[in-house]
Amino acid sequence: MVRANIVLAAALLLCALGLVTSQHRARKFFVDLERAQAQAAQHEVRWNQLQLEQTALAKASLIDARARRDLAMQPVSAERTLYLMFDPVARVARVGTPLAEPQAAGRRPAAPAHRTGGR
Repeated sequence: MVRANIVLAAALLLCALGLVTSQHRARKFFVDLERAQAQAAQHEVRWNQLQLEQTALAKASLIDARARRDLAMQPVSAERTLYLMFDPVARVARVGTPLAEPQAAGRRPAAPAHRTGGR
């Protein structure tokens, strides 16, 4: 009987240690979860701030002003503009003006002549 009591007491002690260990782990995981949620909230706030900054920086007037100020860029006049025309049939690119092509734009190239006859 004494031996059974000692075995039961040892089993009770092991169960108690297991319970304490599992509660400690659960508390540790809960603290880690709380930290991760707080960090996720901070990341979301930062993400929203970055999106606001991107929207503000992407305004055309700001881009234009910065290009003129920092890069010394100037708008190109129509006289300095070079137009490249591409003929998909001939697969040739040539320099032209946008008003020089209206009569050719409506025309289609003639279809190649097919020979009808056997060899």
